Amino acid sequence: MAKIKLDEIDHQILDMLIENTRIPFTDIAKKLSISAGTIHVRVKKMEDSGIIKGSSLTLDYRKLGYSFIAYVGVFLQKTSQTKFVLERINEIPFITVAHITTGKFNIFCKIRAKDTEHAKDIIFMLDDIEGVYRTETMISLEESLNDKKRLMHSIFNDM
Repeated sequence: MAKIKLDEIDHQILDMLIENTRIPFTDIAKKLSISAGTIHVRVKKMEDSGIIKGSSLTLDYRKLGYSFIAYVGVFLQKTSQTKFVLERINEIPFITVAHITTGKFNIFCKIRAKDTEHAKDIIFMLDDIEGVYRTETMISLEESLNDKKRLMHSIFNDM
């Protein structure tokens, strides 16, 4: 697949959209001193090329009562059970991310829970899935870094 060429205007548009996905195109246009139509065309081009894949909403889970985060490494009895286990994991709404991995774990999950008791219940649900040999849990004390912009700027510098 051919690499998409982005210019400085595209970089600035993406920078603003990462900061706030709901920013109106007219506001971006004013800040960049170009027309809103131009912003619309450029964003559409980035969507069509697959660089922009939808938009997302960031929730403050702490305010919703789900401040406990843990990461759970899942060991499988057989790697051939991966698809089945992932389908069962998908049925547990408190597991928000799951990756098939190499190395120590077969699957690595992020869970969000109300507290340690709730996290324990979620981990027990994981342990009860047929094909799961055992799990290993790491509790997140604090999310210290979650910065999408730094990576984006590094990618732009490599272009």
